[in-house]
Amino acid sequence: MSSRLYALPVDQTGWHIKAGNTTVFDWDYDESRDKLLTLYEKGKQRQWNAAERLDWTIEIDHDDPMGIPEESVAIYGSRTWQSLNRREKANVRLHMNSWQFSQFLHGEQGALICSAKIVQTVPDIDSKFYAATQVVDEARHVEAYSRYLREKIGFAYPINPHFKGLLNDIISDSRWDMTYLGMQVLIEGLALAAFGQIRDYSKEPLAQALNAYVMQDEARHVAFGRLALRDYYPELTQAERDEREDFCIEACHMLQQRFVGEEVWTALDLDAAECMAFMRDSEHYQYFRSKLFSRIVPTLKDIGLFGPKLQQAFADMGVLNYQDTNLDRLMTEDENVADEVDRLRREQVARAIRHGSESS
Repeated sequence: MSSRLYALPVDQTGWHIKAGNTTVFDWDYDESRDKLLTLYEKGKQRQWNAAERLDWTIEIDHDDPMGIPEESVAIYGSRTWQSLNRREKANVRLHMNSWQFSQFLHGEQGALICSAKIVQTVPDIDSKFYAATQVVDEARHVEAYSRYLREKIGFAYPINPHFKGLLNDIISDSRWDMTYLGMQVLIEGLALAAFGQIRDYSKEPLAQALNAYVMQDEARHVAFGRLALRDYYPELTQAERDEREDFCIEACHMLQQRFVGEEVWTALDLDAAECMAFMRDSEHYQYFRSKLFSRIVPTLKDIGLFGPKLQQAFADMGVLNYQDTNLDRLMTEDENVADEVDRLRREQVARAIRHGSESS
């Protein structure tokens, strides 16, 4: 995506990370982990073409790209919001959606790089098999979000600097489990919850379908991380688990406190400090942010990274109540919702064909 499509000036859109990975060859082809291989089969069967499965002829309303109530806007009710006229409020909606989908796009490119790294570094062959299907999934997600921003929104935002820092830490760490933990559990888990907000509440059919289909893939990716790390973390020392819990706490605080769209408020020449302070204190936005951890908290508990320090951090963040969420049920729902979107699309196409035949 060229720099002319960005909402803010971009001197350099990419960066180089020295990771120092160790490539692992595994000559044991006697695959034994049935659940992983089942995911691998699903990964092969569930491949889809973003150019065909999505209806790219749909036009969006730039005054309200997601078709959501005004109350859902992050700064709704603030002094800044109340000072804006109708056109300026519509512009805030457009820029916020551009920023959100841009972070989805950048996160998906990070996932593409990480899944390719997992193929290279993970020690067992069945994990390499599944990770190879994820590489294709992530490439498709990058393609789809890039096209949505380019053709429907019309511009994009650079990666949020705090998000960039987290990605940098994950990719540069040479330990294969840290790639899983950072990407498959934290970033993918957060993304699933954010995608779900759009899938379940947006009235814009293309964004709704896009996020439903991506969620169908991402649910498998998080399950992949769970299966691999659930087996591995009991083997670590307490000091090694503590180090990983500290990483999770720092990453979750960053995602909750610093991911507040500063670039948008700056680009629109609004009072960025006031907007960010309002978002951090807003009951509506606090609820939205807490929902973002609905997949992360139970996953960390499931893989055995759930010591007293991490539990206290989640309690302080107001998200510990998600610890008993049924992840398998959520994954099944993600599969079913995407299938339902497909069914409705087929019915719509069939009706259009019948109407065309009757008219002729």
